[in-house]
Amino acid sequence: MVDLSDPRPLRDQITALILRRITDGTYAVGSKIPTTRELARECDVSERTVTEAIKALRENGTLRGIPGRGVYVLKKPDST
Repeated sequence: MVDLSDPRPLRDQITALILRRITDGTYAVGSKIPTTRELARECDVSERTVTEAIKALRENGTLRGIPGRGVYVLKKPDST
């Protein structure tokens, strides 16, 4: 969930939420994450905010989008 008292941008909070769920096994490697619409509704943010968070995680290799199929977890975050 997002925390309005958190000074980080909402995009960064959603990114952290997805990473936390990957780390704790809620979203296992190889599994499909919820849709942008579902995550936006759950977190009470715009779909654009979720899209930006997912884009950042795709760019760092954590997630992979497959057109027409969804977004999947490629790996757990680096523990550095």
